[in-house]
Amino acid sequence: MENLEKEGFKPAPSAYFTGNAFVKALVIADAVTNCNVSDVAFEAGCRNNWHTHPSNQILIIKEGTCYYQEEGKSIQKVATGGVINILPGVKHWHGASPDAPMVHIAININTDKGIVDWLEPVSDQAYNGN
Repeated sequence: MENLEKEGFKPAPSAYFTGNAFVKALVIADAVTNCNVSDVAFEAGCRNNWHTHPSNQILIIKEGTCYYQEEGKSIQKVATGGVINILPGVKHWHGASPDAPMVHIAININTDKGIVDWLEPVSDQAYNGN
């Protein structure tokens, strides 16, 4: 995680994350691709706010364990190599485990419909599965 800046990562907007996260754009949407692809690195214990997407989002876990939760459901722990397909409009959050960093590729399709609608932060209680 200490060499992220050298690898082209930029700090993620702190208003939407609890803890430190870093983002590197891999594909930027245009009229041809109509999708964004980003590398997102979360320090241990970091998670993003609750949010929704107007179209599917696909997460591919590159390193670590991804904590993923949809509203009203239990936290899923998805290991390296796992894939999460998030349906449009599903309120959810994702982040690293409490004791280790996590990196995933985020693919947002149909970006002409928008990318993300940010909501409230995930409480410590919710993050800890209580």
